[in-house]
Amino acid sequence: MLELRNVNTGYGRSTVVYGASVDVPSEGVVAIMGHNGAGKTTLLRAAVGLCKVTKGSVFLDGEGVTSLRPSARVARGLAYVPQGQQSFGQLTTMENLQLVADGRQRGKQLIDESLDMFPALTELLTRKAGLLSGGQRQQLAIARALITEPRMLILDEPTEGIQPSVVKEIEEKILALTQRGNLGVLLVEQHIGFALRAAHRYYVIEAGRITASGAGGTGAADEVRSAMAI
Repeated sequence: MLELRNVNTGYGRSTVVYGASVDVPSEGVVAIMGHNGAGKTTLLRAAVGLCKVTKGSVFLDGEGVTSLRPSARVARGLAYVPQGQQSFGQLTTMENLQLVADGRQRGKQLIDESLDMFPALTELLTRKAGLLSGGQRQQLAIARALITEPRMLILDEPTEGIQPSVVKEIEEKILALTQRGNLGVLLVEQHIGFALRAAHRYYVIEAGRITASGAGGTGAADEVRSAMAI
């Protein structure tokens, strides 16, 4: 379980998020939605340890991790896939996967499992990641995160900038991940329909503050749109 309690965070002396509290259970999806610049990514970065928490606390499975470095949080089962389909562009698809798997006891098996989840990557193992399409790079980014065997997966805009024909596939894979059990997902997503289909609970953040929350499901779409003034 991931808990953010009354978190203030930002960059340098600038506070971007104020008093945010979010709970993500050990199984299922929690979605954070809001307009561009509302503070969604900054809040995720605080959960991972990439933005300093100036007030409040972060807990992972009941243990305070507010002062821990990102690497220590990863070692405790937290994985983060930032927006932008990030990968090592000069390395091949396999080399990107191998970088994460090296040193892990089940390294080869974990690579195989990630490729089972994203079989399209199997035909691209020798291609440099920089030459992959946006959708392929996003699949690679998620596959790399899964190799760390996370208990909590944080996804920032996983369908952003991806061709429509691949968006549905990415959505299906994320839903499949959560249905396997033993994995919590914190999802930032602009597509309200997908976010609510996936999420057990949602939060809306505007101007750095949580302004609404509730149970997920497509029936909550009107409430979310109202909270976001769409």
